[in-house]
Amino acid sequence: MSVDAGSVKTLREKTGAGILDCKSALEKTGGDLGKAAEILRGKGHRIAEKKGTRATNEGRIGSYIHFNGKIGVMVEVNCETDFVAKNELVEQLLKDLCMQVAATNPLAVSKEDLPAEVVETKEGEFKRAAEGKPAGIVEKIVQGKLNAFYREQCLMEQPFIKDDTQTMGDVVTACIAKLGENIRIRRFTRFEVGR
Repeated sequence: MSVDAGSVKTLREKTGAGILDCKSALEKTGGDLGKAAEILRGKGHRIAEKKGTRATNEGRIGSYIHFNGKIGVMVEVNCETDFVAKNELVEQLLKDLCMQVAATNPLAVSKEDLPAEVVETKEGEFKRAAEGKPAGIVEKIVQGKLNAFYREQCLMEQPFIKDDTQTMGDVVTACIAKLGENIRIRRFTRFEVGR
């Protein structure tokens, strides 16, 4: 099936993938933009997994101060080379991450970074709330509520504020796929007046 240039352009703008990759994904899906975007996202995840073990000793710090001067954010992003750290895609990623942290106030970068006592406390709360239910169901309820907690409180698990069809982890993975270099969100700090 041949695909029109407009669809390729739309998919490229949405995903940032190369023209040939977009065209190929559209051909595989019969022109379905949503399915083509999923194919490209999957490809990005595979690329990111391959790059995931590489050292990230370079990077940048981005910052954001909200217009009213009452919220400020700093985010550190690490990558493999100084060249990539200065790339406009990394700059945009930093801006997006800062805005995300300012808007959502997460507790940690990823669920692995959450303190064990926080997770244990939440697990205990969820178990107490599910008391009286059959044992097999309690575990499912607790796991479901923990997953919801992670989506709310872990930056990489959160839906992206600009496009809730993607998580922040997906946004970082897409950046890794575009740049061909490992990128890690090392840490962030959020300041709010009065807190």
